[in-house]
Amino acid sequence: MDHRLKKNSQFNFIYKKGERVYTDNFTLFAVKSKFEIYKIGFSVSKKLGKANKRNLLKRRLREIVKNLDVPNHFNYVLMAKENSTSLEFDSLKKEVYKIFDRFKAKVLK
Repeated sequence: MDHRLKKNSQFNFIYKKGERVYTDNFTLFAVKSKFEIYKIGFSVSKKLGKANKRNLLKRRLREIVKNLDVPNHFNYVLMAKENSTSLEFDSLKKEVYKIFDRFKAKVLK
């Protein structure tokens, strides 16, 4: 099953209507979904580097989220901030786990 958001309109809807959670390197937007499975999109700005750097970051994030217990019934956008491209894989993993824990604490009380 493909859990990825692909359309620009989906991203824009989540930016406007979603709950936000922050860490130093990421912002997570989440909005309730009528579907049972979750969908996630990754936003990495061109300001963060050339295409190979941005694609590497997105591949790493997809791999981390694949093994993470993500709450269902939500659509997510994980937006990278400036320093996230320079992080090692383990640091990225800790950051992503931390932001989803904050989301669970804020929204799923």
